[in-house]
Amino acid sequence: MSLKPVNKENPALKETIEELTKISRENGSIFWRDIAKRLNASRQSYSSLNVGKVDTLVKDGETAVIAGALLGSGYFEKKVTLSALRVSKSAQEKVAKVGGTLKTLVELAKENPKGTNIKILR
Repeated sequence: MSLKPVNKENPALKETIEELTKISRENGSIFWRDIAKRLNASRQSYSSLNVGKVDTLVKDGETAVIAGALLGSGYFEKKVTLSALRVSKSAQEKVAKVGGTLKTLVELAKENPKGTNIKILR
């Protein structure tokens, strides 16, 4: 069964979905296929999390993925690796301030093609 970006006009989003599907297929990873499916769904079903909520859900040193947006409200004190479809400027600043890392979904998928030891936040 093929996963094609349906009704998506944003070329970057289409490319992200296609790339995650390709990585999933090549490595037999259901993790990245699940993320691609979530992004292929309607925008209303995307996750939007504030850094304050993320701070309560992750531990230092963990890696987490948000199939949606990372927003900048709240306090953030953990050094983690985060990946999201979209990251607000204030969220970028807060994560960088504590020494955390932000990566695109495709970058993280290429680094960890099996999706092991990554949390999905929603």
